[in-house]
Amino acid sequence: QLQVVESGGGLVQAGGSLRLSCTVSGGSFNSYTMGWFRQAPGKEREFVAGLNWNGESTKYADSVKGRFTISRDNAKNTVYLQMTNPQPEDTAVYYCAASTYGLLMRSVYVNEFEYDYWGQGTQVTVSS
Repeated sequence: QLQVVESGGGLVQAGGSLRLSCTVSGGSFNSYTMGWFRQAPGKEREFVAGLNWNGESTKYADSVKGRFTISRDNAKNTVYLQMTNPQPEDTAVYYCAASTYGLLMRSVYVNEFEYDYWGQGTQVTVSS
């Protein structure tokens, strides 16, 4: 059974930086598309960033483009989300997701239904 576990959340000041990590076990991590989503209080969960199996294709939500960077280390079964210059509106629970659909694809998925394994989430709070 695939397991997805996030870490690295916490409290960060606006303008600072924070790196989230997500480790996947129990599957073939190096063939999966991976994504980060977030859900703020009172809002629906939304796509933040994603990358394909080898990291050559990435996608970002417009709201984080230029500030957040997604990357992966297939040797460590880990995907990262580097948050630079976070703002209070980035406060949310951040979820990591793995997609076992379309293995070894060039494309990056941006919809929740395209991901089939999810972590429990990690809280990120950005103070002003």
